[in-house]
Amino acid sequence: MAQVTLRKVIKKYDEVLAVRGVDLDIADKEFIVLVGPSGCGKSTTLRMIAGLEEISGGDIAIGGDVVNDVPPKDRDIAMVFQNYALYPHMNVYENMSFGLKLKRTPRQEIERRVKQAAQILDITELLDRKPKQLSGGQRQRVAMGRAIVRDPKVFLFDEPLSNLDAKLRVQMRTEIKKVHQKVRTTTVYVTHDQVEAMTLADRVVVMNAGLIEQVGSPHDLYHSPNTKFVAGFIGSPAMNFIPCQVEQAAGALRLRLNDKLAMPVPASRTNRYSSVVGKPNLVLGLRPEHIMETRPHTESDQHDFEVPIEVVEPMGMETLVYFTINGTEVCGRINPNAGGVAGQPMKLRADLSNMHLIDDTTGKVL
Repeated sequence: MAQVTLRKVIKKYDEVLAVRGVDLDIADKEFIVLVGPSGCGKSTTLRMIAGLEEISGGDIAIGGDVVNDVPPKDRDIAMVFQNYALYPHMNVYENMSFGLKLKRTPRQEIERRVKQAAQILDITELLDRKPKQLSGGQRQRVAMGRAIVRDPKVFLFDEPLSNLDAKLRVQMRTEIKKVHQKVRTTTVYVTHDQVEAMTLADRVVVMNAGLIEQVGSPHDLYHSPNTKFVAGFIGSPAMNFIPCQVEQAAGALRLRLNDKLAMPVPASRTNRYSSVVGKPNLVLGLRPEHIMETRPHTESDQHDFEVPIEVVEPMGMETLVYFTINGTEVCGRINPNAGGVAGQPMKLRADLSNMHLIDDTTGKVL
């Protein structure tokens, strides 16, 4: 069993707190992704698990054993780096087998493991090549193969795809997911790309300023964010945040966005939002896909409104339209055939069954 447990883990550089008391439980064979903006502490946390950074406080356990003072080579982990870290004078086979040779693994066992890993990663025909003869994607597969042959308790990935072009990133993302399905090993993966996080993870850990904002499945983080930060970080294009007020209206509630535009609050949320009627600093959170063109049939909790379109971005299978409400830029996703034209008014529809009401003072989703 290879659970990874972090308890009140702190990392301090002089007077700067990079990681501020992180608590995290990673189950055996789970694929966890740490995601967040630059400087949030995700790579530092990974490096502390690896033993490449000393912890300033707290405990890290792997397989139930506290490893605070255990050197990296004795933690039974394998790490895949952003820059591949391959030996240029060795061929692929030698790079993949080097760690096993250092451990004096029998030659037959080394050969078996390398061939098995090469088969999983589809690099069998590359075993005799040097790194300079490989593409970026092939080098990354070799780096993954070197980790797989060690059969470690835990795989650690530190932004492994950030050096690849967009098309190759998508391809390698799929490869990493396939590898995890074949080699069920506890995996901790760091990225700043929320699309990578959502597509790869069993659970996503969203970090901000050295703290964990929220931990959950990709579905939970997307549809039920706890904070404005998580709501805005997860999803592309990002969630719209529109200043609003909640008003009483004939026994129901409505969202006042400006002098001319107000929308009814879904009846299912009346009790939840009744305590914030008239409260300042409220924000309506609505994802672009929940602002669409008007359609013949209106479902409950959908509200039509008209605004002048400022920018139109055709994306092929969809079109993004941008407009302004009270000085705030808002993005909607419409059908390419819906006829959005920059500089022209357009009737749109807001699906408020998917709305989030946020207290902008605390950043909490109500």
